[in-house]
Amino acid sequence: MKEEGWYEEADEKVIMEVIAWQLSQAMEKKRISKYTMATRLKTSRTQVNRILNAKSDVTLSSLQRAATLIDRRLKIELV
Repeated sequence: MKEEGWYEEADEKVIMEVIAWQLSQAMEKKRISKYTMATRLKTSRTQVNRILNAKSDVTLSSLQRAATLIDRRLKIELV
């Protein structure tokens, strides 16, 4: 699996799923709808759906802005 690059791809997908889930949970806890999040991010609800859909490519800046709106921060590190 590692030899074919699948390991890294699977690892990336899991990370994106966790981030999307954490954003979704925080939005729910703060009672922030997708529409409200889109308005606060000054973007479309479609873009919010992309952010919350772990299968979509999302930029780090989009994730950071979304995290800030729910009083969280995005932490990325090389290990």
